[in-house]
Amino acid sequence: MPPLVTPAITKLLPSLSLAFSAPALNSLPLSLSSQQGASFVPKCKQTKLSPLVSLRPLIKHLGDTLIHSSADAMASAFSAFKTMNQPLHRTTNNPFSKPTSPFLGSGREFRPVPSSAPVRRQSTIVAVSSDVVKKKKTNSIPFSSSDLLITREEGLELFEDMVLGRGFEDMCAQMYYRGKMFGFVHLYNGQEAVSTGFIKLLTKEDSVVSTYRDHVHALSKGVPARQVMSELFGRTTGCCRGQGGSMHMFSKEFNVLGGFAFIGEGIPVATGAAFTSKYRREVLKEADSDHVTLAFFGDGTCNNGQFFECLNMAALWKLPIVFVVENNLWAIGMSHLRATSDPEIWKKGPAFGMPGVHVDGMDVLKVREVAKEAIGRARRGEGPSLIECETYRFRGHSLADPDELRDPAEKSHYATRDPITALKKYMFEHNLVKEDELKAIEKKIDEMMEDAVEFADASPLPPRPQLLENVFADPKGFGIGPDGRYRCEDPQFTQGTAHV
Repeated sequence: MPPLVTPAITKLLPSLSLAFSAPALNSLPLSLSSQQGASFVPKCKQTKLSPLVSLRPLIKHLGDTLIHSSADAMASAFSAFKTMNQPLHRTTNNPFSKPTSPFLGSGREFRPVPSSAPVRRQSTIVAVSSDVVKKKKTNSIPFSSSDLLITREEGLELFEDMVLGRGFEDMCAQMYYRGKMFGFVHLYNGQEAVSTGFIKLLTKEDSVVSTYRDHVHALSKGVPARQVMSELFGRTTGCCRGQGGSMHMFSKEFNVLGGFAFIGEGIPVATGAAFTSKYRREVLKEADSDHVTLAFFGDGTCNNGQFFECLNMAALWKLPIVFVVENNLWAIGMSHLRATSDPEIWKKGPAFGMPGVHVDGMDVLKVREVAKEAIGRARRGEGPSLIECETYRFRGHSLADPDELRDPAEKSHYATRDPITALKKYMFEHNLVKEDELKAIEKKIDEMMEDAVEFADASPLPPRPQLLENVFADPKGFGIGPDGRYRCEDPQFTQGTAHV
């Protein structure tokens, strides 16, 4: 393909240091919104090119100096960027458009695309900004019950759950530094609005899949603080009998399908859980199987291949799942702004045909409003959603992290936006609660934490044979001996002298 920038054009643009070839121009958008233009500025500085709001006038201005072959090449280079703001229309005229299975096909039908038609499609759902909660028109009239985002009872429930999460994590820090816990322990301080805003809207039958920062997700889902603390202590009374530890919380009773130490590993599990719900409802005809799955993960995970694969599958099959990105701006010590080509994660949702939403993750009421819609869509069978919650962790990546990489000014800024303080302020301003009620809740949580620690500390450690369980299909490990007893119960086996 001939070059798109001729010597004549180079003379017209002395500030242009690079002569773009077709592939280079192919990477530029045809037009930019004001927001996109702002993000485009750094790229322009690299090439000494002034930021452009639109590339069309430039192309027209330079058209007279282009030879015909270059003009054709330019048109070809930009043709891929024609967009269609509406999805391809459904039609039944094309015999090849009908899905092969009424279940897996999920009703998607596409019409043939003429050569002159736009080739790229976007979700019909318009992604919203963080200000998802519309302001009520109050003027000088006092707030009525219809103006409130929550009732008094809901406010107390949200507050108690957030204080529970914060109090539990603070107690974990104390126990870790006293030598009661081992390994990596990742705390959730500062992000409570996300867990509470989403999980408190679920039923017991709904599922939650978490990350290595999973303590508070388990607590919000209903797992008793005693069980979670015992698990962190490595005791048999823990929710995983002491074998999971900090990063692998699991509870069959409360449908917490695990924390996952490796980033992205939980997303396929969550997608599978959502598939189970859909299969039971549509194939097995279980009318009450309207269960929803929440998949929690961080901003760093969104550059992982499993994230994209599961978005595609969930959208294709319209699975009842909500992908919740807890964007705390840092992946250990890597700033989110340095790790991805487009820091606005929510935009990846419409690319797969699902809603993409960005919400203020430091405001539990805003998170809750978005969560209501996303969970409702999933439960009604309308498919998945991608929700980016912009939040911030108040501690280091883990308790082993001295947290010296983040700017102190940045940490101070987010500390003033504490989600618990914000909820208290809202409830006081709208006369929903009194201060003694909140203090009573805080006292209750303090007592619960003391009880959880005492219970965990007094609980027994797992017996040695338990190490052999959950390894092979046999529930006890290495099978049954000639005498009909489990081999792991043979004293010689535990002493290392048995022949297996």
